[in-house]
Amino acid sequence: MSPSELFTLVTGFIVNHKLWSSIILIILVMAVREPIIKGVRKRSKRKGVDRRSTISTIRNLTNFVVFILIFILWSDDIKDFALSIAAFTVAIILATREYVQCLLGFVYLSSTRAFSVGDWIEIDGQYGEVANRDWLKVTLLEVDNQTYTYTGKTLTIPNNRFVTQSVKNLNYLRRYASHTFHITLEPTKNVVPFKAFLVEKAEEYCAPFNDVATRYSMLIEKRLDVSISGPEPDIQITTNELAHIVVAITIFCPTELAVEIEQKLIADFMALWFGDAVLPVTTDVESCEEQL
Repeated sequence: MSPSELFTLVTGFIVNHKLWSSIILIILVMAVREPIIKGVRKRSKRKGVDRRSTISTIRNLTNFVVFILIFILWSDDIKDFALSIAAFTVAIILATREYVQCLLGFVYLSSTRAFSVGDWIEIDGQYGEVANRDWLKVTLLEVDNQTYTYTGKTLTIPNNRFVTQSVKNLNYLRRYASHTFHITLEPTKNVVPFKAFLVEKAEEYCAPFNDVATRYSMLIEKRLDVSISGPEPDIQITTNELAHIVVAITIFCPTELAVEIEQKLIADFMALWFGDAVLPVTTDVESCEEQL
């Protein structure tokens, strides 16, 4: 059989058996795509590189190619079908408007590059790491914004929400965070002398990574063109509407150490508050001089 005869036979089969041709096309694409994705995953695990963005791109690209080929294959039938249901066009548009909005949202996200797979984002008070994104939705692995740990929950957010709501890219929090926590107490003691001691303890806990934190803080400020708190610890003493003392402590530290350092500083403060620890003489004198 000559190549021309084979080509005629194949095209004839495709034209006369569109359903089977579509099924075969989908199977062939998946048979080629899945080994490629598995190879990318194995290579990424071996090299320790995150390739989820590449895998997402491969899937979206192959889905787009399959959609175009099937659309071309069925174009004549689609045209006849569209003409035959012209009276129902408005109803179809109304019924599928959410999907259309999601598709437009995918185009919007792709053009603005607001985030990519692996980034931490916040939308409508929900925090998470982008695990996957496709034409209709974005899948997030939920992250607790207080402890910076995964909750084990998965969030599925339609793409149209990213068009109507603001999105915060929190990717820099994956390594270092400007972590703020509060201690609220009854106004039975003067906590001002505690301030210098707590700053000293915070600097002690942050000393092992202070150089890296300084460089990372400068990098964030350069990229975002804003000033952020840190890397020096900061302590503010205020009162709330109930006349309680509120001690706000801010530290710039590795994300995975934020809660650990917070607990150490709270323990130091409570030891002073309940008299289990004594302020160093130098610190107490300096605090009194500051008050004078």
